[in-house]
Amino acid sequence: MVISDPISDMLARIRNAQGRRHATTLVPASRLRAGVLAVLGREGYIEGYEPLQREDGPYFKIFLKYHETRGAIVEMRRVSRPGCRVYAKIKDLPHVYNGLGISILSTSKGVFSDAEARTQNLGGEVLCTIF
Repeated sequence: MVISDPISDMLARIRNAQGRRHATTLVPASRLRAGVLAVLGREGYIEGYEPLQREDGPYFKIFLKYHETRGAIVEMRRVSRPGCRVYAKIKDLPHVYNGLGISILSTSKGVFSDAEARTQNLGGEVLCTIF
């Protein structure tokens, strides 16, 4: 199956799994998705993830995080899309809900949260916002 926007697909799978209160969900593996999942894990939005090998290819098993009965992720928005890329300089990085949420950026040095990008003085493509 060909997916034109893999990040949007991953965010939709996480959103749908949290809506149904699943403990885990599967997404096809890629380096970009691994970077985004690593940021989500470091920032405390997911419990973690592990690679799986299935007959139809490599996948990531994502362990979702909940606070009481509510998901740790309240809102996820894709910012940069394949048809309209959004780039931000270091001084123009968005603040999500006055710093309560995060932006995930793809930079020349890897995938970082907005706070990590600010400390390393990096700008890049704004992939998504998480709250």
